[in-house]
Amino acid sequence: MLKLEDYKVVFVSAGLIGLLLLASPVLSLAIHLPGGGEEFSELWILGPGRMADAYPFNVTGNVNYLIYVGVGNHMGSSKYYAVYVKFRNQTDSLSNATSGVPSSLGQLYGYKVFLQDGQEWSAPLTFSFSNVSSLGGQLVVGGLAINGATYSVNKPSSWDAEYNGFYYQLLIELWIYDAQNDLLRFHDRFVGLWLNVTAPQ
Repeated sequence: MLKLEDYKVVFVSAGLIGLLLLASPVLSLAIHLPGGGEEFSELWILGPGRMADAYPFNVTGNVNYLIYVGVGNHMGSSKYYAVYVKFRNQTDSLSNATSGVPSSLGQLYGYKVFLQDGQEWSAPLTFSFSNVSSLGGQLVVGGLAINGATYSVNKPSSWDAEYNGFYYQLLIELWIYDAQNDLLRFHDRFVGLWLNVTAPQ
């Protein structure tokens, strides 16, 4: 037969278990257990309305265009990132996330971002082309301005008969600080925005 003391132990035990069950969602936010989930980073671009639509595509020289670039940290701890903007034509090298190799193109512009775990960051990226000229089956972009900084690119593109245009790509790569080697390394994330460029009339 159970005594009053035994009932107290049962009720206190049940109460503590209930309290732990109720508190577990809050504790999971404060405590990160190894192997508790996949660790990853996000990289994205959004259109001028901060939505996944209305991206610039048919663009011309001497006109400003706007997109947004963003990063999300789900690595389980604070991370330091670099976001590099590159400019390529159809034949320039592309990043390879499978083999962990970035594009061999030099970076034109960059953002440096420190994010806590679970934090996101985004920033505007404005761009425009200058000294755009076409001759025969080629178009050459002489200059590219990103967020007000102008770069000489002198990048040719051949006419793409299948898709009817001169195509270029804004290539955006995500790099992460490697504390063990004290350097930034390609983080196997990249996005690109294809652009059909025409010379101003």
